[in-house]
Amino acid sequence: MKKTLCFYFQIHQPVRLRRYRFFDIGKRHDYFDEYVNRSTIRRVAEKCYLPMNRLVMEMIKRYGTNFKVSFSISGSALEQFALHAPEVIDSFKELAKTGSVEFLAETYAHSLASLSNTDEFETQVRRHAVRIEELFGQKPVTLRNSSLIYSDQIGERVAAMGFESMLTDGAKHVLGWKSPNFVYTNAINPRLKLLLKNSRLSDDLTLRFSDHGWHEWPITADKYARWLKDSAKDSEIVNLFMNYETFGENQPAETGIFEFMRSLPEFIFSTTDFEFLTPSEAVKKHQPVAPLHVPYPISWADEEKDITGWLGNELQNEAFEELFKIQPKVKALNDPALNEDYSRLQASDHFYYMRTKLFSDNDYHRYVSPYETPYEAFINYMNVLSDFIARVEDMEKMRNIAEDKITKETESPEKPKKAVRGSRAKSAESAAKTTGKVSTKEKKVKSKH
Repeated sequence: MKKTLCFYFQIHQPVRLRRYRFFDIGKRHDYFDEYVNRSTIRRVAEKCYLPMNRLVMEMIKRYGTNFKVSFSISGSALEQFALHAPEVIDSFKELAKTGSVEFLAETYAHSLASLSNTDEFETQVRRHAVRIEELFGQKPVTLRNSSLIYSDQIGERVAAMGFESMLTDGAKHVLGWKSPNFVYTNAINPRLKLLLKNSRLSDDLTLRFSDHGWHEWPITADKYARWLKDSAKDSEIVNLFMNYETFGENQPAETGIFEFMRSLPEFIFSTTDFEFLTPSEAVKKHQPVAPLHVPYPISWADEEKDITGWLGNELQNEAFEELFKIQPKVKALNDPALNEDYSRLQASDHFYYMRTKLFSDNDYHRYVSPYETPYEAFINYMNVLSDFIARVEDMEKMRNIAEDKITKETESPEKPKKAVRGSRAKSAESAAKTTGKVSTKEKKVKSKH
């Protein structure tokens, strides 16, 4: 039986905040920097999304259904593509028509909602799945949580939503002696199959491809195909999960990353016994070998493979608690403008900018923060969140007042129309008598003079 190679690419762009001062609270509700958002999307589209999509289409045309990949594209990225680079969506639609590409579900805002005690996670996943089906004609059956965040409890929630499989990281502290190159199941609900990232081989491309100081540099297609073959010698599947921005953005075109990808399938087909499959195909082909016990959340970030990159200090925890504390009120109000802002404020990037833990030498995330310090990121975010919370509370008060008024009007019985007429007649009669008294007094005053 052939071994499986599963390529998965994450695509996400947050809606970036503008500089929002303390004195803007209560005065301005435009939180987002549209100029930076547009320029970023256009730049990355030209450097990564469009050329890489052309390359993927080229390889599909060359190898047919023998070459397959999968994508998850956050809702915030899709919204910005529609605004600033609609040709990117068109290129993904063309890929979807080939039958060689699977689109995965995720949280719409690329959020940390799965770590909250609200139902926001389920709401966002369903919203995202609907959008993917609308755009690409596929109903997602595989889920990829933000940054591959996963735990037993999160997997149980995903299984309850009806998904067949989920992606996460092959974290060493979870696997122990076990290999990431097999299919596993959720420890609570074994119906959910798990595909684990092979971190070493994935990071060879995302982090080390252009590192001239690395002892294995340069990475060539034939060398990498040999590594893949050796990695799967005693196993069944190798999962290569990475950011799509690796190609052209994080690893610029001049590093040779596009040429590497163009020639890689040829060496895989000619020198290994791998076949390319999508996640849904992989879990149908391979039987799970064991449940994977993950009592505490893991991710694909940092050396620790945990969630401390987003929730590792007091700043991040305070922002997270305030953000999700307001969720029930936002949901109850169901106001389109509030919903849109709330979704955008949930992007995990905002919390990552607040991190104070040290970066590893090869962590490209250190270059993407628009803030000078984590404290500046926290202050800016909390200023925005304070204004947003005030808007929510004001709208809630106004709605309560309106509902109380309607309730009182409904509870007060209407007086019969005849009674009203009688009342009006009495009022007119009373007014006439009063007018008569005033006229008599005026005559008396005039007679005295």
